[in-house]
Amino acid sequence: MIGGLALTPFDAAAILIALAAVLGYVNYRFLKLPSSIGLTVMGAIASLLVVAIDRVLPGADFSNDIVRFIEGIDFHTTLMDGMLSFLLFAGALHVDWHELQRGRWPIIVLSTIGVALSTALVGGGFLLLARAVGFELPPIWCFVFGALISPTDPVSVMGVLKRAVVSPTLEATVAGESLFNDGVGVVIFTILLASALSGQAFSVGHAAELFAVEAGGGVVLGLVIGWIAFRMMRSIDDYKVEVLISLAVVMGGYAIARPLHASGPVAMAVAGLIIGNAGVAHAMSATTRDYLHKFWDLIDDILNTVLFLLIGLEVVTIPGDLRLVVLGVAAIPLALAARALSVLLPLRAIRPTHRYGLVAPVTLIWGGLRGGISIALALGLPDGPARSVILAATYVVVLFSVIVQGGTIKRVLQRLNTTEAEIDT
Repeated sequence: MIGGLALTPFDAAAILIALAAVLGYVNYRFLKLPSSIGLTVMGAIASLLVVAIDRVLPGADFSNDIVRFIEGIDFHTTLMDGMLSFLLFAGALHVDWHELQRGRWPIIVLSTIGVALSTALVGGGFLLLARAVGFELPPIWCFVFGALISPTDPVSVMGVLKRAVVSPTLEATVAGESLFNDGVGVVIFTILLASALSGQAFSVGHAAELFAVEAGGGVVLGLVIGWIAFRMMRSIDDYKVEVLISLAVVMGGYAIARPLHASGPVAMAVAGLIIGNAGVAHAMSATTRDYLHKFWDLIDDILNTVLFLLIGLEVVTIPGDLRLVVLGVAAIPLALAARALSVLLPLRAIRPTHRYGLVAPVTLIWGGLRGGISIALALGLPDGPARSVILAATYVVVLFSVIVQGGTIKRVLQRLNTTEAEIDT
């Protein structure tokens, strides 16, 4: 309710889309920053302006209006059961399967063992940092933060790689790892969150069993619905119906995953790969391909715009505690260190004699941006003492990742390419 008026879900969606359109226009017209960076910056500025107006004009009550608006959104249902499926499917459509196969072992290892290792490292480090600044968080909630901040965002990553010069195989490896670590990260997050909410002791064996069932079920489900959609698309030539089929895969497939206890995000990643590769190559006309990609690019841009706007507005709801800022800033090097170890150690384990250059590890580490997925998971956390702490840390880490890492990765890779070329000569 804002100003005495009750907001319907349509009203909330209309407000968010209108704000996203205005901010998107301002960024394109004046700031001219990459979309994710520009929207993150403007979302942060918008939230700071609201706080400043409330300080200057106490009677304005803008912050309370925004708090009431945000509290009226069912984030868990909207994000976990809606946005994630669209985001992961859209990301998978653009990954080249042939290049993906060439980097399959690093992708498999980094998106499974790497995510689990990063979750453990971030969770343990965050527990120590939280206690150091005065927050007594239960350990399980620290590992929930580790799970939600460990996956990299495929959309942000692929947006960065478009602006940088890397080999097609490295680009597919980075994009594929980012895509699948999202699905795996969501599964780990779901298992840890269920344990945190139940209050029962965490069991590694039980968690591994749940992971195998959900992730394995997601792969099988994605293969089945992706193959069915491929056969249907191949038998017709009508871009409207084929785009509608892709939409049915995402919404229907995600709805089916829940009662089957399969991972919807993993299923969407697999189905997106099938339709984006086999479907595009063998089941679609040039017209259908054009419409399909434009439709999902638009969906992806809208959802990411709304997510970055929401995380900016959500800052208004976080308590004004300086310790939260300190903890968030301290979480930045923690997340980077965990990412570095979870990339370098598995790569060295699977290829102990291989000498990696600088470009591949740096691309995977510094180019592993956190974005919409981490935001969606953080916003979907239930109310409780841990939510504001985790949300604040997520906000700071994502803000740094998108603005600093995303804004410098092109120059960093150019410098590394130049250095390696000089060494070779």
